[in-house]
Amino acid sequence: MKKVLITGAAGFLGSHLCDRFIKEGFHVIAMDNLITGDLKNIEHLFKLENFEYYHHDVTKFVHVPGNLDYILHFASPASPIDYLKIPIQTLKVGALGTHNLLGLAKEKNARILIASTSEIYGDPLVHPQTEEYYGNVNTIGPRGVYDEAKRFQESITMAYHRFHGVETRIVRIFNTYGPRMRLNDGRVIPAFMGQALRGEDLTVFGDGSQTRSFCYVDDEIEGIYRLLMSDYSDPVNVGNPHEITISEFAEEIIKLTGTTQKVVYKELPQDDPMQRQPDISKAKEVLGWEPKVGREEGMKRTFEYFKSLSKEDLEKTEHRDFTNRNRN
Repeated sequence: MKKVLITGAAGFLGSHLCDRFIKEGFHVIAMDNLITGDLKNIEHLFKLENFEYYHHDVTKFVHVPGNLDYILHFASPASPIDYLKIPIQTLKVGALGTHNLLGLAKEKNARILIASTSEIYGDPLVHPQTEEYYGNVNTIGPRGVYDEAKRFQESITMAYHRFHGVETRIVRIFNTYGPRMRLNDGRVIPAFMGQALRGEDLTVFGDGSQTRSFCYVDDEIEGIYRLLMSDYSDPVNVGNPHEITISEFAEEIIKLTGTTQKVVYKELPQDDPMQRQPDISKAKEVLGWEPKVGREEGMKRTFEYFKSLSKEDLEKTEHRDFTNRNRN
């Protein structure tokens, strides 16, 4: 039985990856320190013999006994609320955490896939964004802690690939949505759906003309899995190229939820990107991949998930226990 280590396993994408690799017949080692993850996302796997969980911070030394075939590094805060509250931890998991896991991959002769992000493109001057575009990032702005952590992550990954011969893969993930997203985590879909379900007006930052491209989680996981199993070591965009403005998307949410709220506008946060659309030509060519789930169907599935949450989960405001230990 092949063995895979998945970091950030109790998070949104990490938990779906655990499901996929269990389905594929792997022995899954899940690792998370639960700063932003939730054990509820993976508790259905605890009873399985080929699943084990370790509560661990990957910025500390990572040890896994025995053989290891694959590593997927998905440990990182991924929402603005999180990485603005814990900027140093965000930088550390991108730098120290990635260094530790690349070292583990080298030791175990394992293939490692690094979760990068469309945020490495910053507020792009090229549209749509291709993998060859270097980006437009403010290194000292509030979002720089996340953007630069991911950019460094890519650099050290390619260094390990070139200098040590480690088998590496880099996925650049664009906006992804689906069940297990946290309400009120600062990302647009859970924010809009949470507001709609609570009967609040939908908050759009800026004038709403900025664009995003949303990929349903099942499609994202399929692209990630194919990239891991490919022989391609350069970064690959995995996302849905169907672009929509935030104002148009807010109206879609109001229609989907059947509510009567209006849209209210607030000041745009600093360095918030105005355009986000992946060029997925490389994913089509190298992986034979493109998204299959349309936004209408994906949003229905996601809305059903949020409707199933308890009243307590729906009404509570977002707050995380970011202790001094985790801020250092």
